[in-house]
Formats: sequence, structure tokens, C-alpha cells
Amino acid sequence: MTAVDPKRLDSLLSQMVSDMGAAAVAPLVVLGDRLGLFKALAKGGPMSAEALADATGTTARYVREWCSAQAGSGYITYHEDSETFSLTPEQAAVFAQDDSPACMAGGYYAIASMFIDEPKIARAFQTGEGVGWGEHCNCLFCGTEKFFRPGYQASLVSEWIPALEGIVDRLQAGGKVADVGCGHGASTLVMAEAFPNSEFIGFDFHEASIDSANERAKEAGLGNVRFEVASAKHFPGSDYDLVAYFDCLHDMGDPVGAIAHTRKALRPDGTVMIVEPFAHDRLKDNLNPVGRMYYAFSTMICTPASISQEVGLALGAQAGPERLRRVVRDGGFARFRVAAATPFNMIIEARP
Repeated sequence: MTAVDPKRLDSLLSQMVSDMGAAAVAPLVVLGDRLGLFKALAKGGPMSAEALADATGTTARYVREWCSAQAGSGYITYHEDSETFSLTPEQAAVFAQDDSPACMAGGYYAIASMFIDEPKIARAFQTGEGVGWGEHCNCLFCGTEKFFRPGYQASLVSEWIPALEGIVDRLQAGGKVADVGCGHGASTLVMAEAFPNSEFIGFDFHEASIDSANERAKEAGLGNVRFEVASAKHFPGSDYDLVAYFDCLHDMGDPVGAIAHTRKALRPDGTVMIVEPFAHDRLKDNLNPVGRMYYAFSTMICTPASISQEVGLALGAQAGPERLRRVVRDGGFARFRVAAATPFNMIIEARP
């Protein structure tokens, strides 16, 4: 057995201490978001722990420990002279502003669900069975919406749809759009508000998510959008100008079957927009902070969800463009291109 290198061991231990601290503070981020601590600091800071507790209806002793942990993480700022805490503009954008493109708080809800559901995934590892999307803790569903919505609000209408050939003009004139795997409907509502002349229908097989989506549509007061329970392989309707899949195709058991059904539901000159987590085709090129995060989510959520369904292709959240290209072509589409990309997403255009 090769001897342990003390320097390499120290480096690994240092990384582990940092990672354990990040993992331990994750539920505190959820607490801060739920209790309004970040928002109160952003509005009224610098504040003492006592003042922050008064502003949020919480208890000062707990709040001081929470603030200390957040300050130790660099998530809030501690002012030694006044013994107060505040948020920099950058910290506020990440933790306190729900509509900021940089808002990351929602991701911590999804992480919380991963800890809660770990026993289910452990059994799946042993049996080879899947864990369905609806079998997860409810905080996964609200966290997914909260995590992805700011990016959709920031980029979907201004960058991603314009990257698709001719779609802006078609939606402005009045088109028909299906948003498949829509979850709570964040992406659907963003599009419906931007293109009032077009009709938008969101589909998801998770009934509770569709109930939430319909509530949000009612609150938004938009008359050109509705939500229905339906799977990706059986959603109703035809002659769609655009069918969209936002961060969901890799979760499906039979993505080829979903794309094949989409081909039948689409107009002959229609377009499919597939938004997927950014990834390269080779594992070694995905071994970076973003890839690490996506592989973790994929292990606990995406891959088990796919395996729980028929076919169970299990693309995973780091499928990469070539595997996605094969799915799209096997589903009956001739044209495939990566129309745009961010550090977190690929925006793929498919045409017959």
C-alpha cells in the first residue's frame, strides 16, 4: 500500500473542512430565507442581532448564532466596531432578492430535500430501483421553482428565445406553445407575460405541481396560459409552433419517446427548445465546481427519477450535447444545434 503523503492529506483535509462547513450552513440559508432574515438585513442593515430578531419576530440568541455562521461563510458581513451585521449589494443579490439573476437561495431548498430523502436513495442504490419525482420531500418542488425562476426571468425572453430562428416574430404575432415538464410554471408564465398574443399550455405529470402552477397563473391574471396534468409522451394538442423543455428532459425515463411525441404534436415548421444543464461530452471536462454540483443533484434526484419511469434511460444532469443530439435525432428531428449557452445552461434548438 502506498504511503500517505502528508501534504496531500493536509490539502484534502482542508478541503473537507471547507466542504463540511458549506454543507452545515445550508439549512441555515433555508432558515434565513423562510424567516426573512436576509431580506430584513438587506432592508435595514447594519443591524444588531437583537434588532434583526425584533424585525423578524424571532429570538435574539438564535439569530446571533445564525448571523455568526453566515458571517463565517462570507454570506453576510460583520462589523466589529458596532457589533452589527449587514449585506453587501452582492450578498443581497444572491440571498435577499428573489428576482435577481444571481439569486441562489432556492438551490438550498433542493439540497435540504437531498438530505431528507437520502434513505430512499440508499435503498435505490441497493435495489437498482428508482425514486420518482413525486416521492421527494416537498421542499424540492418549491426549491426548484425558486432556483430556476430568476434565470428564466433574466434570460428567457431577452436572450434564449431570440437565439431561436424566427420564434420571436411568431410568438409576437400569435403562436401556440407547449411547456412540457413545466413544474410550478415559472417558465410558462414568463413567456405568457412577454407574448400576450400567443397561447401557452404547461404540462407536467406531477399533479401537485400543476395545482401550484394554476394558482400562480390565477395570481398573475394572465388569460393566455393554462396548466394541465399530462406526461411528456402523451400531452394533448397539435400544431404547436414551439414546444419547450426546461431543465427536465434528462429527468425523463423515455426522453426519446417524449421527443417523438413532440414531433407529432409540432407544426411542420415548428421548433423545439430544450434547456439543459451545461455540460461537456467527456467526464474529465465536467470535473469543475458547476459539474460537481450537477452530478450531485443528478445522483440524488435526476437519475433516480428517470430510473423510476418506463425505459429508464437515465441521461443524468450532465448528459452533454452529443448524447442529447442522439436523443433528438432518434426522436425524429433532423436539425440540432446549441443556440446559446451560459455557465449553467445549454439552450438547444431542434427542428424537423
